[in-house]
Amino acid sequence: METPADYGAFMEKFTLLPPSSSPALPLNSLTFAVKDIFDVEGYVTGFGNPDWARTHPVATSTAPTVLALLRAGATCVGKTVMDEMAYSLDGENIHYGTPRNPCAAERVPGGSSSGSAVAVGAKLVDFSIGTDTGGSVRLPASYCGIFGFRPSHGAISVSGVIPMAQSFDTVGWFARDPLILSRVGDIILQLPDVAPIRPTRIIIAEDCFQLSSIPYDVVTRTVIKAVEKLYGGDVLKHEILGDYVKTNVPSLKHFMSKENTDQIYNIPSLAALSSAMRLLQRYEFKNNHGEWVSAVKPDLGPGISERVSDALRTTGENIDIFYSIKRELHDALTALLRDFGVLMIPTVPGPPPKLQTNTSELEIYRARAFSLLSIAGVSGFCQVSIPLGMYNNLPLSISLLARHGADRFLLHLVESLYDSIKE
Repeated sequence: METPADYGAFMEKFTLLPPSSSPALPLNSLTFAVKDIFDVEGYVTGFGNPDWARTHPVATSTAPTVLALLRAGATCVGKTVMDEMAYSLDGENIHYGTPRNPCAAERVPGGSSSGSAVAVGAKLVDFSIGTDTGGSVRLPASYCGIFGFRPSHGAISVSGVIPMAQSFDTVGWFARDPLILSRVGDIILQLPDVAPIRPTRIIIAEDCFQLSSIPYDVVTRTVIKAVEKLYGGDVLKHEILGDYVKTNVPSLKHFMSKENTDQIYNIPSLAALSSAMRLLQRYEFKNNHGEWVSAVKPDLGPGISERVSDALRTTGENIDIFYSIKRELHDALTALLRDFGVLMIPTVPGPPPKLQTNTSELEIYRARAFSLLSIAGVSGFCQVSIPLGMYNNLPLSISLLARHGADRFLLHLVESLYDSIKE
């Protein structure tokens, strides 16, 4: 499906014009693309799989998020390729092809919002929207060298979006520029503009950086310098996040298996957090799509078919404990960050893997990635992945998290910091 000009990012191209082209509109003259998980009136929402597209009708209305962006003056230019049923972080799709990573053509683009990330990274659109359940905006943003924002859970309507797992589903977005990232956020978060607020603390999760294959200094140096320049060194704090989580999220003990504590490459409490998150994700996925999968028996690609099978075998055991973990983590991180604190972690544990890497080779990498991604996933906090240029010819990024509801504060912070980071 790929043409050289579109990097294989698009499922289909079309033009949805804004109802008004007034220059006063905040997104006037900007173009965007939409992950094929959002309803657009007159098109089938394909969910990354041809059997899904074949067995579902044309959408009769457009998702409110898409309508809000059109009303703000942006033009939609098409729907983007995604991983099947949003159940992968790789970005490889055996049916529709793998969108080509514009930063590193021989590497995966990341998923499941693969086409949306590639369309922005390749400068085919000004911004794009995707969804992030377990990391599907943050991770491809990191792999494609662009900004990716996962909002506070529940901050943006998921109406007109096919659910994956409702306890974690969010509508996220990508941009190359922090100002556009912010302007899009203003529209879809429906937030009043407020003056930027100085962060009270920026906490570096030191143990999380040990999960990364890229040296700590390489990842953090430019951001720490920018923070010191803007806010002074006193605002920087250090934390062993795994110990803090273990102490303050007592319900996690149910998931702290011997296996998790023996893994030299992992942080036991975050590995347990990731296990718990994936259990609830499987349970909710089964409730959403189990009947359809059993009835249709769709053709699913490698990795995804195994994950879907696992989900269909999941029972509701331990589900109540999971809701306790969610609540405890939310409260613990709120106490750590307070109103205007920020947590600094790597977005991912290293550069994007090579295309068609064997799943078994990626086991350690995936475990580390899920440990990092589950922090915002389970707490419901907002997180932004910030591009830091290239290291060894591969994209480098860092992430900042803020408390639930502090999305506007976090977007402002990125705008302020990024000028200094670029210097």
